[in-house]
Amino acid sequence: MERANVKVAIWGFGAMGSGMARMILKKKGIEIVAVVDRNAARVGKDMYEVLGVERGDRKPVIISNDFDATITEKCCDVIMTATDSYTKEAFPRLKACLEKKINVISTAEEMAYPQAQSPELAAELDRIAKENGVSILGTGINPGLMMDLLVVCMTGCMEDVESIVAKRVNSLSPFGPAVMHEQGVGITVEAFDKGLQDGTLAGHVGFSESIHMIADAIGWKVDKFEQQMSPIVTQVDRKSPYGFAAAGDVAGVNMTGQGHVDGEAKILMYHPQQIEPEMVGVQTGDYITIKGSPAINMANTPEVEGGIGTYAMCVNMIPHVINAAPGLQTMIDLPVPRAIMGDFRDFIK
Repeated sequence: MERANVKVAIWGFGAMGSGMARMILKKKGIEIVAVVDRNAARVGKDMYEVLGVERGDRKPVIISNDFDATITEKCCDVIMTATDSYTKEAFPRLKACLEKKINVISTAEEMAYPQAQSPELAAELDRIAKENGVSILGTGINPGLMMDLLVVCMTGCMEDVESIVAKRVNSLSPFGPAVMHEQGVGITVEAFDKGLQDGTLAGHVGFSESIHMIADAIGWKVDKFEQQMSPIVTQVDRKSPYGFAAAGDVAGVNMTGQGHVDGEAKILMYHPQQIEPEMVGVQTGDYITIKGSPAINMANTPEVEGGIGTYAMCVNMIPHVINAAPGLQTMIDLPVPRAIMGDFRDFIK
């Protein structure tokens, strides 16, 4: 008997949503059955036309801006939501998906560990998911892997952990307009300072989530969390697909964060990110340094590319989310991510 493909819907068809779609179309045993997006330039068009991919003998997937009409109860196994960064903003959409009795994977950075900053919403999502017999996960390259799950994995070979430093030097170039706006790419230093004061600049979203995920995973209790943000000012004009920074303006953000345990800063985060860093001789990379027994010094350079990394993490976690017990899941609750090179159906229990 022919097994049914794993069925996927995508909500948000920007850089990340369309990246997931391209990846899924190359895989076996999995198909996209619906796409929801609010961009008028995409609505009403066939997904394959928007992607510039041959449809072949596959059915057309017409992009819709009507969630309720498009996403019916149990119409797919999982819905990928690539629309927000914050749990509070994502919540109504996530709730709507769960109430259709569909498993959810979210790219919202805070959803990687929502109990860190929004414990009430995390508990509510857990309740709604359980009530509807489905599971929900937030993931991506970071938070989700490079500065948290990978750190946790590396502590697995240690008998004692004294302190942790996670550093990611990365390029913002692959990301879309929303990320450019959040990072202040292209604005003046004065506008950056103002955005910092009135809270309109997000910078990297996820330090609190990463720090709390690591601490909870190894049994530390975070008694204080702090983060800082400063502009990376460019000396040359820089242009990426979705961003532009003129000389003298802001090309990105330098983020630092600290998680205090027993009154001491034991989890440290460093994350300078900017468009086109190579233009000014900045080498990207991912680094994990853990003091303890045995000590860990891990370096990977250049960085794991953020755009591909984010949508690949989401797609590769699909079987784990479908297999998971109902409720809110995090990356420390599920089996480790791995590339799915075979038939997706073989990974479903």
